[in-house]
Amino acid sequence: MGYLSSLPRRVVTVYLPLAVFIFVLLFPFYWMSITAIKPNHELTDYKNFSPFWVVHPTLEHIKYLLFESSYPQWLWNTMVITIAATVISVVVSVLAAYAIERMRFSGSRTVGLSIFLAYLVPPSILFIPLAVMVFKLGLYDSKWALILTYPTFLVPFCTWLLMGYFRSIPYELEECALMDGASRWQILVKIILPLSIPGLISAGIFAFTLSWNEFIYALTFIQSSENKTVPVGVLTELVRSDIYEWGALMAGALFGSLPVVILYSFFVDYYVSSMTGAVKE
Repeated sequence: MGYLSSLPRRVVTVYLPLAVFIFVLLFPFYWMSITAIKPNHELTDYKNFSPFWVVHPTLEHIKYLLFESSYPQWLWNTMVITIAATVISVVVSVLAAYAIERMRFSGSRTVGLSIFLAYLVPPSILFIPLAVMVFKLGLYDSKWALILTYPTFLVPFCTWLLMGYFRSIPYELEECALMDGASRWQILVKIILPLSIPGLISAGIFAFTLSWNEFIYALTFIQSSENKTVPVGVLTELVRSDIYEWGALMAGALFGSLPVVILYSFFVDYYVSSMTGAVKE
């Protein structure tokens, strides 16, 4: 790294690319923020007002979103569905990944590869047969329709991710526990899971993010306004024909992105360590 010793080289190779990356990453949040508090006449009058800052800020759009629309109910629906689907997916993925990676049965690698390939199937193809099942089970237009269908695309990737993490845990730990008389369930609960906390958090963040932002299934399986999630409700309820409530739309998008941002900010260290396969010994 000696070539970074001089300031001009650090500016060109480190600081400038980092500044560009931060700008590209944060500019959408800035744009949503200023649009959410910008009056309607400033949103359309670019001759007298700059689109990049606010002259007369207002809270009318936020007031309309929170008190005159069903956004709080959409936010609650999204939270309930996301947490339930994430818990179900992580539990199923832990059991599947442990069985495939540590039980060493014949064809385990093939099963693991097949599970990951299932993740590559586009949701736009899966939602057609899933819709038939949802209608037959009487789950249409209910939270359970999404809670039970989201794991179809969450479990494959979470299983594949946890398989790689379980593989990095020394197998000798299990052999010692088996010699001491521990059962497979005790090994999983008392040895594997405590060592796999970064991997579990990473899988949980991944499942939470996908569930929170999912659109196709939520649009297909939910009809009533009170059961909609944030991505669907903001688009279908705040856009009336050719009239776009831009202030409320941006406020809804901003508030809807905050839970994911907060989640990443708290668990980013665990997420990074899980991606590198780190295991505390």
